[in-house]
Amino acid sequence: MTIGNNTAPKKERKSSKKGKQVDENAPLLPKTHGEDGGFDEFNGASFPGAVFNLSTTIVGAGIMALPATMKVLGLVLGVAMIIFMAFLTEASIELLLRFSRVSKSSSYGGLMGDAFGKVGKNLLQVAVMINNIGVLIVYMIIIGDVLSGTTADGIHHPGVLEGWFGVHLWNGRTAVLLITTLGIFSPLACLKRLDSLSYTSALSVALAVLFIVITMGITIVKLINGSIMMPRLLPDVTNMASFWNLFTVVPVLVTAYICHYNVHSIDNELEDSTQIKPVVRTSLALCSSVYVMTSIFGFLLFGDSTMDDVLANFNTDLGIPYSSFLNDAVRVSYAAHLMLVFPIVFHPLRLNLDGLLFPSSRPLNQDNVRFASLTIALISVIFLGANFIPSIWDAFQFTGATAAVCLGFIFPASITLRDRHYIATSKDKMLCVFMIVLAVLSNGVAIYSDAYALIKKNSSPIA
Repeated sequence: MTIGNNTAPKKERKSSKKGKQVDENAPLLPKTHGEDGGFDEFNGASFPGAVFNLSTTIVGAGIMALPATMKVLGLVLGVAMIIFMAFLTEASIELLLRFSRVSKSSSYGGLMGDAFGKVGKNLLQVAVMINNIGVLIVYMIIIGDVLSGTTADGIHHPGVLEGWFGVHLWNGRTAVLLITTLGIFSPLACLKRLDSLSYTSALSVALAVLFIVITMGITIVKLINGSIMMPRLLPDVTNMASFWNLFTVVPVLVTAYICHYNVHSIDNELEDSTQIKPVVRTSLALCSSVYVMTSIFGFLLFGDSTMDDVLANFNTDLGIPYSSFLNDAVRVSYAAHLMLVFPIVFHPLRLNLDGLLFPSSRPLNQDNVRFASLTIALISVIFLGANFIPSIWDAFQFTGATAAVCLGFIFPASITLRDRHYIATSKDKMLCVFMIVLAVLSNGVAIYSDAYALIKKNSSPIA
């Protein structure tokens, strides 16, 4: 996602790509922190590349929490909510794109600036930073847990590398994350265009599909063996506590499709900018299919034993031949998936930090020193956070969910209700009010429920 507020209309950008037209009065270099400068001989991203990049933005660590939502909501209501949230996300992105065209803004930050001035633009940038830094640290923590193992409550859960080679200095948590950072994260983070990551994004989506295929295969084998019971189709509501517990899964579902901070970057790089809406719809359809299949087969496989992170269920005997091999295959493919998602989420983080610190500078991709400095600083912060604050999962789940809800629903709805260009219909405004109410109430109830459970746990008598 680029930061500045370029006023060049989209149609001019499209024709300049295809017809190679040149404005004789245009300066050779942008004078300010623009958006579309610096692509040089780049002729535009392809439709498949844009779909894979947006899909990779959507499918991250949250996919592993979806089977647990089925345990709370039941299969029928859970799958219905996944599909409903996909349609709601498509509607919020459509609002962003429509208002971007009218305001001639080619960035989310520029659109927020058009609606709410500098304060709105800075608020958007801060929200992206909170969300993406939290997400990336969580990604790195999970990668460390999967490959090197983790210790909780005095019990050590060995990682894949420990299981294969035993405990050594080179496969310890810090060493593994350092090697991963220098060998994978840093080279991919140095690419200046999102389209350059289209092949790694395709591989990332393929790894997510591999996880589904393995889970599906295990589930089918156990169904044939008769070792899987009929899953619960509807939520089990017996009292007020179980009713309020239903709302705790809403933030997971709401944030499952957050990709808004990358939509404008992908739009700006498209060879034909009119393809952005089909790109969004295709990506959401693909990710919805992945989410539904993961939720159904994950919940079928583990039932009410499904953990908050279903990956933890793949650390036990599955009760079928080659259980250990399949467990390792699932965990390694998921770790590799997160490694390839990392640069897609890192790209808008770096651009938003640059826009916040250097709003009047020339485009970031034209200043190698600034580009390298921000990249090194951000990767260092994320690396240190993952190594020295490994218990931040709950804290960043809270901050990330709060920021993500703002990015996905509250900000687009606020832009529409502000309606600076008088293009919003009554239907649009009703939808936006619903988005804001859903986001605020669901997260408020979820935070209250989590806090109540924590207080109740701490106040319980010690045996």
